[in-house]
Amino acid sequence: MAKNTLSFVCQNCGAAYNRWQGKCESCGEWNTLAEEDTSGSVPVSIRSKRKGRTFALESLSGKTQDAPRLSSGMTELDRVTGGGFVRGSVLLVGGDPGIGKSTLLTQATSLMARAGHRIVYISGEEAIAQVRLRAERLGLSDAPVQLAAETSVEDIVSTLSEGAVPRLIVIDSIQTMWTDTVESAPGTVTQVRASAQALIRFAKKTGAAIILVGHVTKDGQIAGPRVVEHMVDAVMSFEGEGSQQFRILRAVKNRFGPTDEIGVFEMTGLGLREVTNPSELFLSERDLGTPGTAVFAGIEGTRPVLVELQALVAPTSLGTPRRAVVGWDQSRLSMVLAVLEAHCGVKLSGHDVYLNVAGGLRIHEPAADMAAAAALVSSLVNAQLPTDAVYFGEISLSGVIRPVAQTPARLKEAVKLGFKRAVLPESARGGDAGGDAGLTLNAVNSLTTLVAEIAARGSRRGDSSAPAEKNATPARFRRGEG
Repeated sequence: MAKNTLSFVCQNCGAAYNRWQGKCESCGEWNTLAEEDTSGSVPVSIRSKRKGRTFALESLSGKTQDAPRLSSGMTELDRVTGGGFVRGSVLLVGGDPGIGKSTLLTQATSLMARAGHRIVYISGEEAIAQVRLRAERLGLSDAPVQLAAETSVEDIVSTLSEGAVPRLIVIDSIQTMWTDTVESAPGTVTQVRASAQALIRFAKKTGAAIILVGHVTKDGQIAGPRVVEHMVDAVMSFEGEGSQQFRILRAVKNRFGPTDEIGVFEMTGLGLREVTNPSELFLSERDLGTPGTAVFAGIEGTRPVLVELQALVAPTSLGTPRRAVVGWDQSRLSMVLAVLEAHCGVKLSGHDVYLNVAGGLRIHEPAADMAAAAALVSSLVNAQLPTDAVYFGEISLSGVIRPVAQTPARLKEAVKLGFKRAVLPESARGGDAGGDAGLTLNAVNSLTTLVAEIAARGSRRGDSSAPAEKNATPARFRRGEG
C-alpha cells in the first residue's frame, strides 16, 4: 500500500514544501501554505515501463494554414483575441469582482448562439435563475444558450461529450471546479491545476473553444497557481475602476494573436457597449484651461489613443514628499522626476507629486514621458498648456528626448480629433512623421528646452521673475536654494 504523503502547498504561487512555515519563500506571501495529501501520485517503482513510440519529424518548410476562428460578434473582443476564438483553444479571463466579466461573456455567448452555434455556459458560482436574470436585464433572454450549474469536471466532460461538440464553452469560474482525481478542497492549488488540465485535454481532443473565468488577488494578478496561465493559450485581463464606466480588455498572453491590443467598453444599464473611438471618450470630460493637464498621443497595439494626463504638484508638510500615480508606472514617474531635478533644475524635493491618467486607462509605453513631464512642470509653475496640443516622446536619463514608434498614426489621430499642434522629438519631425497635415509641429531635442518654454509661459501670467533664457534653466525652479 502506498504511504500517505503530506505536503504544504502555497495557495498563491503553487510552491510545495515538506513542512509548514509562515512565509512562502517563492512569492513572499505570509500564511498561504495549506496542507494537501499527495498520496494519489503513483510511485516511481510501479510506473509503467513501456517503451516510448516513435513519431515522424518534419522540416520548417511546407504549407501552413491559418487557424480557423469563430467570431464572437463583438468587434472589440475579436480585436483582442486576434480575430475570434480558435478551435480547440483555451482562454483564461481574469478581473476584479463585479467588473463585468460575466456580463461580457453573456453578451458574447448570446450573439454567437443567435448565429447558429452551439454555446454552453456553465456556472459554478451562480444558479441558473441568476444567469437568466442577467440575460433578461441585458435583453438577451431569447438567445439559445445552453445553461448549467455544475462544479464536477467529470460530469461536465461527460455531458459535453454527448451530441454535437459545442463551439464555445464558458466555465465560470475555474476556482469552483473540482475533480475526483485529487483529494483536495475546491479552490486549492491542486484542484485548480487538475481541473484546468482536464478541461484543456477535452478542448484539444474535441476542438471546442473554452473560456475559463478566474478570480484575481488584491494585486490584480489572477489567483491560483501560475502554471495555469502557462497551460492555457491566451490570458486576458478585464480592467477598470469601479467609479468609472470605462472597461479595458487587455491580452496578457495570446498564442494566436497580438498581446498589445486593447478592447474598450462602456458599462451601461443595458450591459457593455463597444467604444469604437476611445480617444473621443477619454477626452470627453476634459478640463480646458487648467494647469497641470496634458494630452498624450499614445498607441495601444495598432490603435492610436489620445488620453489626458493630470498632474498636481503641491508643497508638502511632511519630511518625505509623497509620490502617487494612477494609471502609470511608479518607477517611470520617479525617473522623470529625477531627470527634471538633475538636468533641468526643477526642485521637487519639497513638493508632493500626484499623477493621474484620466478615464481609467493604464499606460505602459515610455512615450508618455514627455506628456507627464509637461503636466508636472505646468502644475508647478501654474502655467496653462496649449489646449490644442498633444505630447509624446521618451525621456532618456541624460534629458534628451528620444523618438518613438508609429509617429504618423499618433499625428493622424490628433488631426482627426481637432488638435492643431504637436510637441514631439526632434528626430521624428522628418519624413517619418507623415500624416501631419493641419498640425504645427514643435520639435524639441531635450527636456530642458521644453521646461524653459513652459516656464516662460508661466512667467507671462504674472510671475515677477526674469524671463527664461532659451535652453537654460529658469531661476524660479531653484526653490530649494534658500
